[in-house]
Amino acid sequence: MFPDLSSFSPTAALLGAAVGLVLGLTGAGGGIFAVPALVFGLGWGVPQAGPVALLAVGASAAVGSAQGLRAGIVRYRAAMLMAGIGVCIAPVGGWLAHRLPERWLVGLFALAMLVVAARMYRASRANAGTPPVGASEGATPCTSPSPPCRMDPSTGRLHWTRRVASTLGLIGAVSGFASGLLGVGGGFVIVPALRRFTDITVHGVVATSLFVIALISAGTVANAWWHGMHPGMQGWTFVLGAVAGMVLGRALAPRLAASRLQQIFSALMAVVAFGMVVKALGA
Repeated sequence: MFPDLSSFSPTAALLGAAVGLVLGLTGAGGGIFAVPALVFGLGWGVPQAGPVALLAVGASAAVGSAQGLRAGIVRYRAAMLMAGIGVCIAPVGGWLAHRLPERWLVGLFALAMLVVAARMYRASRANAGTPPVGASEGATPCTSPSPPCRMDPSTGRLHWTRRVASTLGLIGAVSGFASGLLGVGGGFVIVPALRRFTDITVHGVVATSLFVIALISAGTVANAWWHGMHPGMQGWTFVLGAVAGMVLGRALAPRLAASRLQQIFSALMAVVAFGMVVKALGA
């Protein structure tokens, strides 16, 4: 059963705004804060928090990806492939989430957060000289010299092959499973994977990631809604706060250094992860 969400909560609005802000500034990592925010801030359980967290992350990601669509930097074909497969796989993760013991689920979530924190910190050290997150498109790609998924210089689009489709499909499958299991948007999977396996610019990766998150979250939330999920006033307040935080984050991103943001968020994520471990051990 879902918690009784019957009254407006300023705390829910502030927590949602914080999640949206992180997602807007980084394009990844913000969604993974949503479930801990609901668990620690509002006292929900992980299985109950997951669908509402996805609703908040998906709504804010949709707002953030609109900017990338207007700028023409979203790789929408790749995004739709990843999202389509992710939506099909997400119910498997959701099914498992409702059958795992609470302690296991919290522990898995904490492990995922620690992995994301470590990757984000390493990326911040490697890219200390990169431009701000929201700087203009035209930055150099930040991936390996010969990624399997490459842009066609003559068209400015991905050069589609069977290998490209299978690589992107696998990324979508992993992201969708994580979305269903842990109630996260999947950006912590999508962003590092796209940066490693494609030569899309960093700004295109962020915009594409937000678009995929929005699509996968919409499909997963629709499935949860069909099975009786209703956010209530407190949940909707959290969602609206996340959307407002996303708008603020996208406005602030061009003014802030990407490496410094990544270091701050990775440290915060590690702290939250250890809190989740303590909760799991005490469950």
